[in-house]
Amino acid sequence: MDESTPLLSPELFAFLCDLRQHNERAWFEANRQRYEDHVRRPLLAFIEAFAAPLHRLSPHFRAEARGSGGSLFRIHRDTRFAADKSPYKTNAGVQFRHACGRDAHAPGYYLHLAPDEVFVAAGVWHPEPAVANQIREAIVERSDEWQAILSAPDFAAAGFYLDGSSYQRVPPGYDRDHPLAVDLRRRDFVAVADLSEAEVCRADFLVLFGRRCAAVTPFMRFVTQALGQPF
Repeated sequence: MDESTPLLSPELFAFLCDLRQHNERAWFEANRQRYEDHVRRPLLAFIEAFAAPLHRLSPHFRAEARGSGGSLFRIHRDTRFAADKSPYKTNAGVQFRHACGRDAHAPGYYLHLAPDEVFVAAGVWHPEPAVANQIREAIVERSDEWQAILSAPDFAAAGFYLDGSSYQRVPPGYDRDHPLAVDLRRRDFVAVADLSEAEVCRADFLVLFGRRCAAVTPFMRFVTQALGQPF
């Protein structure tokens, strides 16, 4: 890989912007080569290139550069139960999942790419209730460690903050007046740091992304071990 050449380019965002305006099968088929050249192939190359840095963070996460079933999310939407029948997603997503899971609900590092919405994330999104309770139990039992992770200089300096949906009340079985009640109400246990399109298109983006993942690794380690999984 030529480290002076960006893996991802502005054409990726241009394609997604156009897709937002023409979200229909006929348009996509007419522009499929643009998708292959500027979205799919570059992201598969990015995934492959990140395999070694990811292994250094943890050997239990996977960088799978496959056309389907790997780290790259499908561009096609599942519209079976959706009111919106638009056939395509207008973002590209990459998830480096823990070996314990095979879908988006597994612990993972995530890259989200969309026009005017670019971010790196880490953690567990929409876990099953029993899985979420495992994380809540760890927050209660290891509250000092949890707070230290969220207040660590590297976490803040990398721009991370907790995001995702929350319940209106603390779930049953937990103290509604607990000092960390806000975190116990969370449905998603995800840390997010915003990026820009310009950063993604830099030649050193792979390094930049790796540094962001390293900064959020203590958080990832906490939620992964809370689920009884190795890190």
